[in-house]
This record gives sequence, C-alpha cells and structure tokens, in this order.
Amino acid sequence: MSPAQSVFAAELAANEASEHRPLIITLFAVFVAATLFITVWAGRQTKDAADFYAGGRQFSAFQNGLAVSGDYMSAASFLGIAGAIALFGYDGFLYSIGFLVAWLVALLLVAEPLRNSGRYTMGDVLAYRMRQRPVRTAAGTSTIVVSIFYLLAQMAGAGVLVSLLLGITSDAGKVLIVALVGVLMIVYVTIGGMKGTTWVQMVKAVLLIGGTILITFLVLLKFDFNVSDLLGKAAENSGAGSAFLEPGLQYGASGTTKLDFISLGIALVLGTAGLPHILIRFYTVPNAKAARKSVNWAIGIIGAFYLMTIALGFGAAALVGKDEIVASNPSGNTAAPLLALHVGGVDSAWGAILLATISAVAFATILAVVAGLTLASSSSFAHDIYANVIRRGQATEKEEMRAARWATVFIGIVSIALGALARDLNVAGLVALAFAVAASANLPTILYSLFWKRFTTQGALWSIYGGLIVAVGLVLFSPVVSGDPTAMFPDVDFAWFPLKNPGIISIPFGFLMGWLGTVLSKEEPDKAKYAELEVRSLTGTGAH
Repeated sequence: MSPAQSVFAAELAANEASEHRPLIITLFAVFVAATLFITVWAGRQTKDAADFYAGGRQFSAFQNGLAVSGDYMSAASFLGIAGAIALFGYDGFLYSIGFLVAWLVALLLVAEPLRNSGRYTMGDVLAYRMRQRPVRTAAGTSTIVVSIFYLLAQMAGAGVLVSLLLGITSDAGKVLIVALVGVLMIVYVTIGGMKGTTWVQMVKAVLLIGGTILITFLVLLKFDFNVSDLLGKAAENSGAGSAFLEPGLQYGASGTTKLDFISLGIALVLGTAGLPHILIRFYTVPNAKAARKSVNWAIGIIGAFYLMTIALGFGAAALVGKDEIVASNPSGNTAAPLLALHVGGVDSAWGAILLATISAVAFATILAVVAGLTLASSSSFAHDIYANVIRRGQATEKEEMRAARWATVFIGIVSIALGALARDLNVAGLVALAFAVAASANLPTILYSLFWKRFTTQGALWSIYGGLIVAVGLVLFSPVVSGDPTAMFPDVDFAWFPLKNPGIISIPFGFLMGWLGTVLSKEEPDKAKYAELEVRSLTGTGAH
C-alpha cells in the first residue's frame, strides 16, 4: 500500500467512525454512566480508612484476581502491545512475554509476604523495622513518581483512542480528551475509594477479555483458524518479509538496540513486583491464602489475554497493514481498534459497531487503570507522608481520607499536564519506563527489607532515592524525551543516554545503593523487629 493509499485508508476508518458517531458516543456514555453508578454505590459503603484504602479487606481471591487483572491489563497491553507487534512482529511480542513472566516474580517473592507485613501501603512494610518518617517519605515519593509515569501511558492511550473515534485532529482537542479522562479518574477515586475502583476494575477485566476473545475469534476465522497462514500474511504485509517473524527487527539493528532490548526485558520482568498500584491490591483480601490465590487467578486471566495479543498484533499487520496503522498513529496505538473495524468490514455497519465496542472497552481499560494508579499514589501521600510524617501519627482517619482526596486532585492535574505532552508516544514503551523506575527504586528496598536482616534505614533511603534519581534522570536525557522523531520533544536534542529504557543501569544501581548504604551505616539494625517481620511475613501471624 502506498503512503497515499494508507492515508486514505486511515481517513476511511475515521469516516466510518464519524458516520456512526451517535452509536460510539452512546457506548462511551453507557460505560461511563455505569462505572459512575458503581463508584457512587461503593462510595456510600466507604465508612473508614480500611474501606477507602483496602476495600474493607472483603474481596474474595477470585474477585481480587479479576481486579488485579483489570488493573494490570492497561492501555499498554491492549493498545501498545498490539501496535508494537503489528509494527515490529516478533520483537513487539516480547512485551507480552515480559509482562506475563513478571507475574511469576511477583507471586514468588512479594505477594504473600507483603500482604502479611503491611496494612495499606508499601511504606507500612518498610517502616515496620526502620525509622518511620524518612522511610515513609521516601516510599511515598517513589510511589507517586512511579504512578505518574504509568499514568502518562494511560493518558496518551486515551488521547489517541478518542481522537480516532471522534475524528479530532487538533492538538487542543486531544488535550481536552486527556483532561476529561483526568477528571473522571479524580471522581472515581475521591468518591469510590478502593471499593469503587475494585468493582470498576472487575467489570473492565470481563469486558476486555470478552472483547479480546471476540476479535481473536474473528481474526482466526478470516484465516480458517490456521495460525501459520495468519503469520505468513502478516509477514507479507509488514514490508519486512520473513524478518518480521524473527528477532531483531526493532532491537537488532545495532549494539545499542540490543542493549535496549536487554534493558527492556530486565525492567519488564522485575518491574511488576515494585508497582505500587499492583502491590496495594494484595491488601484488599482477608488473608494471605486469598492473596496467593488471587495472584494465581490473575496469572491465568492475564496469561490467556497475552496469548491472544498474538492474534491482535499479527492480525493487525495482516489485515490492516503497517502503512495504514502508521498513518493513523505513528506509534501504532490504534492497531487494535483498526483491526476491529477491518474484521467487521470497513464499509459496513457491523465494522463500525465492532470499532465502537472495542474502543469503548479500551476506554474502560484506561479509566480502570488510572483509577487504580491514582488511588495508590494518593493513598501513599495521605497515609505515609501526611498522617505519619507531617502529622506524626496524630491525624484522624477522617483527616487522612480528606488528604487522600486532595492528593487525588493534585495528582490528576499533574497527570493531565504530562499526559498532554506524551500523547504521541507508544503506550507500551511508556509503561516499560514505569516498570524500570519501579524495579529500580521499590523492588530492591522491598526485597532487602523482607529478606535481609542487616538492612538499615540508610540502606532503604539510598536504595529508593538512588534508584529513583538515576532511573528518572536517565529517562530525561534519553531519546524518549528528546533527540528522536517520536520523542516527547522532537524538535530539541539534549539526549546523551542512548537507550530508551534505563533498566540495565538503574536497577542494579538501586540494589547496589541499598547494599552500600547498609554496610556504610553506623545504625544497628533491630534484630528483634526483623524476627517479628519474618514470622509475620511468612506465616501471617499478627497480620491486619
């Protein structure tokens, strides 16, 4: 397909959307209204801090597993990965592999011990045997930074998705869409708390899995359920031939891109176990057994979804084509909605209905994930920084919850501003950055705190701040922000770090700083407290 044809095809997709705009707007409105109803209903049941932060610890293992899946399968999974596979084939599928394998790390290392050791936030675990105020400040800061990085991806996905459907091409219009998502997420969290957010995530998970199964079935039906034919057609339409199905199309061009691949892989595999919005989900179940079972449920649901991303990505390459996808969005974020249009028929009402339905599901995905992220960061600010650092443990539950709601508003505003700048970046790549920051700052500190008797307050501070500063610093001076046509600021160049993901440097640095800070510390670790933490983390004795 020539560039002119691809632009025409993209315009045709937009026209199909515009012809059925009332249907699209109705679907969006129905979902938003339904989720707002759930949020208000849950908000009426939110009586105290345990309800707001942890949903009253009343959710079953299956419910929490479904909600974890809804929280984890973000815009990066549905939009970003489909686009990455459609444009880069095998190399794009590595995102799916990394996100799935990461769950094994979370299950084996942190899910159960964290549920047993903490109360509402990551800071609870770290402060158990260390000096409260400095450690909680560091944990709260890290949680907010990681959450905002992750929020960027969701905001970018929302801008691209709704722009495609409503035919909005102006920058001002796209910024307005990002702002709308930000306002909705503020409403969800301030009214519904963890209960409302959890129910929205469960509904969204069911919708996303259902929509993905439908598209996968329709794609395979086009090829008589012959996966080999699907992959062959995808390679043929990719413009890269057989190289599309082999490693190296995106990450094999040079030594730098190979290093970028290793860096990405490390960040994806280790990042989940340090993501604040995933970690706080383990506090919503009544006991450690339920926490462990909920992760098992999540692995099954998430595994099935990522397996189906093969059909989404390669199906988009085969049926939509690289040129049309790039013409619609250079980073490939519209591959899944365009695939829905094509399997239904570009010039048919069924195609428009499918486009609207899948896009509404994707929008549901974004709303559910941004609510979880905002709740994690506002909870950490209110519980760790406000209640235990600023108020020194003297704040009432009512004051703490009020602080959380104000923090939600502030974080929402910051996310809207940054999301507007990141609207043209691939959302899977943006999430990978959040994974790198989480694995650099949070994971070393959590593991050292749970499993190293000598670990001290200084070690925790050096690990969190060291990993955080290096990870964020390298991102700021990387091709993600400047010096690249797809960068956040493409017209300027202050990038001196060559990799797009800092994980290969920042993650080992975070572990190193935790060790170095501990061995150089003059502080004597509280061995009795560690013994208590060890018993609690492994057995659940004394857990909240």
